[in-house]
Amino acid sequence: MAEFDPEAYRQMVRSYQEREDPLGWFDSIYSSANGDHTAVFWADLAPNPYLTGWLKAHPLDKGEKKKAIAVGCGVGDDAEELSAFGYDVTAFDIAPSAIALCKNRYPDSKVEYLIADLFDYPEAWRGAYDVVYECNTIQVLPGKYRIMARDAMVSLLTPGGTILVSCRSRLAGEQTDAIPLPLDRDEIGGFVRAGLNEESFVAYDDDQTPPVPHFFATYRKPL
Repeated sequence: MAEFDPEAYRQMVRSYQEREDPLGWFDSIYSSANGDHTAVFWADLAPNPYLTGWLKAHPLDKGEKKKAIAVGCGVGDDAEELSAFGYDVTAFDIAPSAIALCKNRYPDSKVEYLIADLFDYPEAWRGAYDVVYECNTIQVLPGKYRIMARDAMVSLLTPGGTILVSCRSRLAGEQTDAIPLPLDRDEIGGFVRAGLNEESFVAYDDDQTPPVPHFFATYRKPL
């Protein structure tokens, strides 16, 4: 795989966005890894520690059966963590090469890895999941597609279900042309405007150099 060029990446993403094809570039990120999940530049290769913390704080009762779905699952770390904590997990990505990486990386996984489109998902998924996990999907989308993605994610929740949202963050009015475009406090608050109740919210800096600010928030659908 060629060395990652952040400016070339931004130009590529912008070119797809300008021709109203905001999802068309995803597969190139994974296919360029040539079957090596460690070569995907944005993959942490470990579950999100805030996801792990939430799962530890909200353990399933013995024998309890609940369903979770990982949106834009990438190379599978977070989907596998949900499974390890007892959830029946569906994990999907629009990129066929991402799903191939997951299946090769976890050949004996209990997770159901599927190629699917958030904007055209199977009808059987609607209102079917106790936990929806969203990590860094909205931030790579432009304009109206960010709202469409949020609403699609909310539509996956069963009554009483929880969506966990992990993303880069920014102050309002800053980084307006950035790719990816981090969410500000008002935008992530759109999950409340979509009818959910905010259960927790954390703003933190990650351990990169220099550190990158993030949000991790959870929202529950009323019964």
